[in-house]
Amino acid sequence: MQTVQMLPSLRKLFLAIFLFSAGALLAGVFIEHQFELEPCSMCVFQRVMFIGVALTALAAAIHGVKAAGRRVYAVLVLIFADLGAALAIRQLWLQQLPPEKVPTCPPSLDYMLDVLPFTEVLKVVLSGDGNCAEVVWTMLGLSIPGWSLICFVVIVSAGMVQLVRR
Repeated sequence: MQTVQMLPSLRKLFLAIFLFSAGALLAGVFIEHQFELEPCSMCVFQRVMFIGVALTALAAAIHGVKAAGRRVYAVLVLIFADLGAALAIRQLWLQQLPPEKVPTCPPSLDYMLDVLPFTEVLKVVLSGDGNCAEVVWTMLGLSIPGWSLICFVVIVSAGMVQLVRR
């Protein structure tokens, strides 16, 4: 008797994760250019996390590893996706703050990189600012970080499947 395989192959699922991440990234770039929006620092870092997920998943799909390698790639995907989800949650939190509680906007990134140590710049950028708290686009009642969070949750789900499957 044959067993029915419910899950797609390892390569196909990693390829699907790559395509989904690349699609989310392209959607963000399209929205930016279509509506002439300037991405805030947290948006840029969320894009970096999508790139991390996409490149890791593409490498896994090409590499076609077995059990231990699959878990390594799945953990890397989960790290990038979890970090992206945390950034999206932080940005959603900033967006719901009353105007008087929103942090002020720091100096430009170029200036901060010139005068501050990198760890301090990273801390300032990841904590978010007034630009990150501004809702500049919505679809179906969700802002860009809301959609980003949904995408990261889907990626985390697929990554978990890859991590725990036999």
